[in-house]
Amino acid sequence: MHAYALVSPQAVFALESAAALHGLPLFGEARDVHVFDTGRSASTRYGDVVVHTSRDAPAIEVRDGILATTALHTAVALGRVLPPAFGLAICDAVARRGNDDLAGFAELIHRQADRRGRRRLRWLHERVDPQSESTGESVSRAVIEWLGFADPELQHEFRYEGKRDRTDFFWPDERVVGESDGYGKYDSPSLEEAKARLTDEKQREDRLRRYVAGFARWDWSDTMRAYPLGNKLRLAGLSPRHPINSSALQSLRWNPRSL
Repeated sequence: MHAYALVSPQAVFALESAAALHGLPLFGEARDVHVFDTGRSASTRYGDVVVHTSRDAPAIEVRDGILATTALHTAVALGRVLPPAFGLAICDAVARRGNDDLAGFAELIHRQADRRGRRRLRWLHERVDPQSESTGESVSRAVIEWLGFADPELQHEFRYEGKRDRTDFFWPDERVVGESDGYGKYDSPSLEEAKARLTDEKQREDRLRRYVAGFARWDWSDTMRAYPLGNKLRLAGLSPRHPINSSALQSLRWNPRSL
C-alpha cells in the first residue's frame, strides 16, 4: 500500500487496505490492494489493485500522510463482506478506541443506499462491545453464541485474597469463568520477566478456581475449530441453551477475501 501511495498519492485506501492503515484486525493476507474512486461509474481492477466506486461516498481522513476511509466507514464496508465473526472483531476494535467512531454505525447503515450485507450489519451492530479486549475474545463471542451457549458477562471483576482479577468471560448463573488465551501476553525480551508473567497467571487462575464452579481456557485454534471450545465449556459446567448454528460456524473455515 505504501508503494502504491508513492505512485498514486491521491489514492484513497479502503476495505482491508484501510483497515491495515487504521491498525484494525486482518484475517489472512489480503488478496488485493483496495482503493476508492468517487469519479468512476463502475469498479475495476488493475492487477492486484481493485478500484471501487459506490453511490455512497465514504468519509475520508489522512493516516500518516495517506488517504483512507475513516475507521467507521471501513468497519461498515468490511462488515458487509467479511465472515461475521471477523467483522465483529473489527467493529469491537474500533469501539475499544474509546472515541465515538461507532456512535454513528446504525445511522450510517440506514443512510447508505447500498443494501448489500444489511442483515449482517444489523447483527454486528447488536453485538459490538468495546469490552471485548482482543480479536480472540471477539471471535470467541460469536462462536459461543453459534454453539448455543448463553451470552457471558465480559470483563467481570473478582476481589478475593486481596487481589482484583478480571476475567474475559463469566457466566454468573453457573459461576463459570472463560479465558481466551493470547500467548503474546507472556512474551518478553527478558526470561525472568516471562517467567514472572507465567507465574502470575498461574496464581491468578488458581485463585479464581477456588471461588468459581468451573474454569475454561481456550486458544485461537480452539476458537476457529469451534467444537473444541464448546467441549471445554461443557467440561467447565455449561450446557447449551439454544440449537447449534452450523451454517454460521462454517463461515469460520476460511476468509474468501484472503490468500
